Amino acid sequence: MKKIEENMKHLIQKTEDLENHSRRDNLRIIGLPEDQEKRKSLDTILEEIIQEKCPDILEQEGKVEIKRIHRSPPVRNPQLTTPRNVIAKFKNYQTKEKILQAAKKNSFRYHGNTVRITQDLAISTLKDRKAWNMIFQKARELGLQPRINDPAELTIFLQGKVWSFNKMEEFQEFIKKRPDLNRKFDIQAQHSRESSKGMIE
Repeated sequence: MKKIEENMKHLIQKTEDLENHSRRDNLRIIGLPEDQEKRKSLDTILEEIIQEKCPDILEQEGKVEIKRIHRSPPVRNPQLTTPRNVIAKFKNYQTKEKILQAAKKNSFRYHGNTVRITQDLAISTLKDRKAWNMIFQKARELGLQPRINDPAELTIFLQGKVWSFNKMEEFQEFIKKRPDLNRKFDIQAQHSRESSKGMIE
């Protein structure tokens, strides 16, 4: 049974890696109001957003080459008040990377609304990333310069060295050996609060 469980974990990880690779040329646009699409296509809206913050990325004719762009999920849930995400697949990986790097430096806006642009990742990877949320915020408060690297690795800077963690358990073991740091994070209490609020987001 142990061998079967190990094989299953390996296959799940392999599937997740393949899915993330297939999304390599994608960006996820969050917070874009849906009413704008009644007047303009999504690719035109995205070009206008890019034009405002990083016009040098656009081609000479003011265009950006996109293979396809769509809302996700395809059908809107009438019970949700937030707009559906937009997924854009670019023809050129370098163009996608330039936009992503620009989005990390400056917030994008469209008709007064803040629009987030992030890497499009598998749902399981997004959940793994969000699991770091509270740890990330606390690490930032403590000046540990936290970063989330692909796919869902947390890094912090401590005592002149960069430390990396792929799993929450690894981070827990790390701070257990450092009582002062352990008290500041208090991971178990944080997880209890997360559960009571229905997180992870």
